[in-house]
Amino acid sequence: MTACAIEPPSTEGADGVPGAGCVITADGAYAARLARDGDSWFPERWTLDGPEPYAVPLPGNQPEEPGTEVQPMGDGRVLIHRLVAGRHAFALLYPTGPGTGELPLGAVECPEPGTRLFLLPPAPGGVRAYALAVGPRSSVVWLVAGGAFGPERLAEVPGRCSGGVWLDRAGRMLALDRELGGRTKTVVVDLERAEVSPLLQIADGSDDRLLLADPDSGLLLISSDAPCPGQERLGWGVLGSTLPVRFPECLRVRECTVTPFAIQPGQALMPENCAVGLRIDGTFGTWVGTWRPAERRVRHLPAPEGWLAGAGVWTRDGVLRLPYTTETTPCGVSDLTAPEGPARDGGSERASEAGRPAAEAGPPVPEARPSVPEAGPPVPEAGASVPEPGARGPESRGPGAEAGAPTRAEPGPPVRAEPGPPVRVVTRPVPLQQAPLGRLVTN
Repeated sequence: MTACAIEPPSTEGADGVPGAGCVITADGAYAARLARDGDSWFPERWTLDGPEPYAVPLPGNQPEEPGTEVQPMGDGRVLIHRLVAGRHAFALLYPTGPGTGELPLGAVECPEPGTRLFLLPPAPGGVRAYALAVGPRSSVVWLVAGGAFGPERLAEVPGRCSGGVWLDRAGRMLALDRELGGRTKTVVVDLERAEVSPLLQIADGSDDRLLLADPDSGLLLISSDAPCPGQERLGWGVLGSTLPVRFPECLRVRECTVTPFAIQPGQALMPENCAVGLRIDGTFGTWVGTWRPAERRVRHLPAPEGWLAGAGVWTRDGVLRLPYTTETTPCGVSDLTAPEGPARDGGSERASEAGRPAAEAGPPVPEARPSVPEAGPPVPEAGASVPEPGARGPESRGPGAEAGAPTRAEPGPPVRAEPGPPVRVVTRPVPLQQAPLGRLVTN
């Protein structure tokens, strides 16, 4: 690597959510970003799965525009998205000795005024890449890399969509936050069948978004104003569970923006034990938080110097890997280990070396029920449960129901701890491959 960028060209994501300075593959092997050499921008690939991280510059024949998107593929190539003469052009970049090879993939035209096209998060497997074109009345999912004949139009979703979260390891189920009729609800797109079904609809009048999901455990990180109308709250649920979405008080940090960016994989059937990485932005700057649903505290940690804020990946062993770049270390990764064990005092742990404000404390965890998730603020009725994508709940309306109506499910009975050693009881999510898509939303 011959140059580094202390700042990414843009740190603001869709809907005002802070964006990351680089993009990491789903398996954490590669990363890509725009680096800077003086006033010029060029793509750069990072290799993260070796003994030491290293970067490979991939400059083209001319500098890139600051808004150019890059995304790493599973084989080490880098997908680049450029706007050329009003068309969205895609190509794969790869190192060729001292130069950069480029494989054009084709272009997508968006003739309708006001249409915005952007890359979706890296798909599992790293073989394919997708983009979302958001128009005034509908959104279109495009396959832009990994197809046989260039960009391929896969599915159209009525309404304006944002976000993008993968729900399975096969890269088939894609969750999008759809704005329709003045409200935002999360829907699932089956990319094989080009079918759309509702996923997250907490209350009729709430805006509900899916921020992160882990296919192994089914843990979902959610943003909604259902518990506090007009105010977004962070909550969590389990895919396929009948228990309501919960909104822990510890995830509210005064005068700060809290953005989850990574979930620990590999915790099958144990969603409450998954560690979650949080980016916290406040008056003191930007730092890192770690949290588990089984705990009632956020652990505040200082971010490494030069952290590409919002970028990071968990290992299965519970190590949070954060990429950073400084003048002395142009390509580095800082490994943080999240402490385990539930917090008995119910407070948010203050990192003394960071000097950050503590999050609001919640009630203590009962000693006799360590495996029972904490109860959050009341949510309207029982519609806060997160159904399996396309699954029909006990009170789901039939095919003639109004499109976009909430899917309701009865809350499950409370989990009780029996005398003796605590036994962990969790709701097992239904594998996505076994969940037929029904009650499609078509308008």
